[in-house]
Amino acid sequence: MYVILVYDCGERRVSKMLKLCRKYLNWIQNSVFEGEITEVKLKELVLQAKEMMNEQEDSLIIFKSRDEKWLDKEIIGQEKNSLDNFL
Repeated sequence: MYVILVYDCGERRVSKMLKLCRKYLNWIQNSVFEGEITEVKLKELVLQAKEMMNEQEDSLIIFKSRDEKWLDKEIIGQEKNSLDNFL
């Protein structure tokens, strides 16, 4: 499946959440990630995120799609992180 993940965490947890999300998805811009991920890996990511989150203050939002081709993506302005892969 293809996901877009957005998080908002307290200052003390931001860097930990960033490192966790980078293990599973592609960083797009501040607190935003996207990419292909299996259901099992997504559950693993969510469980680890919940362990470090304060659910009274922090949020984790995940948009899911069967495939990236079902999403239209328009970038206006500077793209923070291009997903081009060079071999």
